Amino acid sequence: MNTLQSNYNNLLNSIGSTIETARQNAVRAINSELVKSNWEIGRHIVEYEQHGEERAEYGSNLLAVLSKDLKQRYGKGFGRRNILDMRRFYLAYPKWQAVPAKLSWTHIITLLAISDENSRKFYEKQAIIENWGYRELDRQIKSSLYERLALSKDKKGVLKLSELGHIITDAEEAVKDPYVLDFLKIPQENMVTEKALEQKIIDNLQLFLLELGKGFTFVGRQYKISLGKRHFYIDLVFYHRILKCFILIDLKIKEVEHHDIGQMNLYLNYFKSEENVVDDNEPIGIILSAEKDEVLVEYATGGISNKIFVSKYQLYLPDKKELQRKVQALIAKEG
Repeated sequence: MNTLQSNYNNLLNSIGSTIETARQNAVRAINSELVKSNWEIGRHIVEYEQHGEERAEYGSNLLAVLSKDLKQRYGKGFGRRNILDMRRFYLAYPKWQAVPAKLSWTHIITLLAISDENSRKFYEKQAIIENWGYRELDRQIKSSLYERLALSKDKKGVLKLSELGHIITDAEEAVKDPYVLDFLKIPQENMVTEKALEQKIIDNLQLFLLELGKGFTFVGRQYKISLGKRHFYIDLVFYHRILKCFILIDLKIKEVEHHDIGQMNLYLNYFKSEENVVDDNEPIGIILSAEKDEVLVEYATGGISNKIFVSKYQLYLPDKKELQRKVQALIAKEG
């Protein structure tokens, strides 16, 4: 009876897998056709406008008239806003070969809201690299991920970022400054303890992983290490699948002090000796703090061979326009 039940369960699972695969393929096929048809509609509209026909009879009311007639013929999905988006889609991607094949129409609508071409290209590439859903894409745009990464680079690096996306090859590429933790929904004026901050992060771990970026895998919290009779607890431990190393995070709700850096150095030395296996690279330490004194950090980390980074976190979305101005100034200055 057990063998018969096992065989039947295998049959059921095999059929279920086939159905799920077929459904996923169908969704992808439908999305591909939707994106293609919307691009074609946009092309027809732009070509019609370029030939001057819209000025002959419909003038500036072309999209409104077109929307009304299309809805009468084909039903919902052809509101004036949708028609406008299709037109914008074609103008942003006049060559079909340049349209990102793996992204849905909702992704594309989200990308079309970005006026800066370099920024839009970055989010387009990154959404594919990290397999973001459109909600994750929208979150990263609102958190100014492109601008935050761009400001740590020169002009060549900024252009590479927009062409290739954020490709992590070393420790510096894996670390951001600042980290935006607005999803924790802690009012800026509220004081929280380090324990409470850690709990908030654990409660929102999926969003925290999204903010950390591609490659981070959660290992544990309050990770205990023992040196003789003394015990230490690392707030958060991750493993980075791309860099093949542990990443240790210590949370500080105030300004980082020199002894915090010394403590992280201790943690990293312990992991190198006691936790690393043959294929692991050297661990990375990130001290995530509300404030930091750049000069103190420079002197406190000087001469330390371990990879220690001090990054600020902020509990609110950054001023996007100000960051954009800084990126534009960086490009112009280097230009």
